[in-house]
Formats: sequence, structure tokens, C-alpha cells
Amino acid sequence: MSDAPSKTPDEPALASRAGLKMQHALQSFAFPVTGLVAADFGCNVGGFTDVLLRAGAAKVFAVDTGYGTLAWRLRQDARVVTMERTNALHAERPEGGVDLVVLDLAWTPQRLAIPAALRWLRPGGHIISLVKPHYELRDEEKAWLVQGFLPHERVPVVVDRVRGEMPSLGARVLADTASPITGGKSAKRAGSPGNMEWLMLLAPIGA
Repeated sequence: MSDAPSKTPDEPALASRAGLKMQHALQSFAFPVTGLVAADFGCNVGGFTDVLLRAGAAKVFAVDTGYGTLAWRLRQDARVVTMERTNALHAERPEGGVDLVVLDLAWTPQRLAIPAALRWLRPGGHIISLVKPHYELRDEEKAWLVQGFLPHERVPVVVDRVRGEMPSLGARVLADTASPITGGKSAKRAGSPGNMEWLMLLAPIGA
């Protein structure tokens, strides 16, 4: 798949290339978004938020520690609640919660991100998490990194472990898939093909 954000003649380009990852997740998981109230943890420019709105989400809480990064087009959308300078790990849950949390929290490992996302869910809710194996390494595994790049042959081991740890965090894995594109920042390093990333569809244990 091309790294360029996709568009049709009738709509603007995606807010960022990250939207390609969420498009792939919704398609791979056959996950319907129409009418849902969602939260985008680590929204940044708004690639995930953009895709959720195009898929029919009724509202998206766009949460990020940064300020002024969310695309102006999304900032002006009445369906978007902009929550800047807000740490998703400690953000107050909106009244009634949300149906879906999508998250891309950069350096934050899943062991911290998933419990925070679970707190925002209403009954029947789901999480779609972007797992970055290079940020999930144990201390003894960090020697695998080459200038921040995790060789692709190491990725399955890390993904398997993260998948297996989800129940201890309170979530069960319903489906997962490799991201169609590699991480943008690592791909810019000279000679690096970019870090592989993974997408997981989760539900609270017992739901």
C-alpha cells in the first residue's frame, strides 16, 4: 500500500498517513463505526479521528498532550471534542463513556495504555490499539535495537508476548493484523525500512 494518505475526488486527503493504519484495521476487523462515540488517544494531527468520522462515528474525543497539532478541518468539525494538553493516561472519562477507544500513544507501552482505555469504555465497548513492538521490549531485549530500529524478524516474538499479556491488563484480543505501513519516524532514518507496527482489536474481559 502506498504511504500517501488516500482520497477520493469528493473528499480531502486523510489528515495524516496514520489514517491508513486505522482504515486497514476497520477493514480487516470488519468493525462498524457508524453512530459510535469514540475517543482517539494520542490523536496528534488526527489521522485516526479523520478515518473514524469518515466511517460514520457520531462523536470523537481527540486527546493529546500536545497543543495546536490537530488538523484545522477536524478542529472545526462539530463531531470532534478537542482535548489538548491532556494526558490520556489520566484524562477524566466523559459522562457515559465511549463505545470505542483507538490509540497511538507513541512511547507509551500497552501495559499503561490499555487500562486507561478500558476506563473510558461503556458496556459493550471496544479498543483498537496500535502496538509498536520497538517500544514493548524488555530490558534484556533492547540490545536488539539498531539505532531505534527493531529488525523485522524480531517482531513476531514481541507481538506474541504483548498479545499474551492482554488478559492480565483486563482485555481480550478479538483480532489483530500487521499495519500496512511502517512507522514514519523510523522510516526516515537512513537505511531503515521503518519499524513494523501491529493493530489489535480488544474487548474487556467478561464482555
